Amino acid sequence: MTDDTDRHAMKMAKKKAARDKIMATKTDEKGLVIVHTGKGKGKSSAAFGMIFRCIAHEMPCAVVQFIKGGMSTGERDLILERFADVCQFHTMGEGFTWETQDRSRDTEMAQAAWDKARELIRDPANRMVLLDEINIALRYEYLDINEVVTFLREEKPEMTHVVLTGRNAHEDLIETADLVTEMELVKHPFRAGIKAQIGVEF
Repeated sequence: MTDDTDRHAMKMAKKKAARDKIMATKTDEKGLVIVHTGKGKGKSSAAFGMIFRCIAHEMPCAVVQFIKGGMSTGERDLILERFADVCQFHTMGEGFTWETQDRSRDTEMAQAAWDKARELIRDPANRMVLLDEINIALRYEYLDINEVVTFLREEKPEMTHVVLTGRNAHEDLIETADLVTEMELVKHPFRAGIKAQIGVEF
């Protein structure tokens, strides 16, 4: 048992030395473009996790929700009720596209959301701006991908993080991003007839 303990300690010491060497080379800081995409659940949930980290550190931040309507969600209600002083929250959509069934109206609302997003991102006081479900607006061409990518590359303040969520992220956005995570669907209760539930989905 002692031999196993000693071997483990030596192995971990080597790992720590290698890790410390790698970490010593990581000294730069920058505002990141972060994309959460994929068919799996958790894209917005993970993004809101980062927003709540910013709130905990008293870092001004903002949320712009594309597509999603004004339904009550836990994160929206909590931010508006308790953290509106540090996090601005703008729900700009009127519901998912299959709900509205009005392309011209969806395009108009997506453009209004993008206008608000640019305003918030341009404000260097905001350390993080979450563009929730913008990938859906881009997929349906309610917004011009070239305009979005150019803005992120050329106008985003150097230290501002921008998080973009939604399925089917455009390849140009993926190329522009610093960090991309694809949520993979393995199993979902919806397929077994279980509806979206409070505390899990909203």
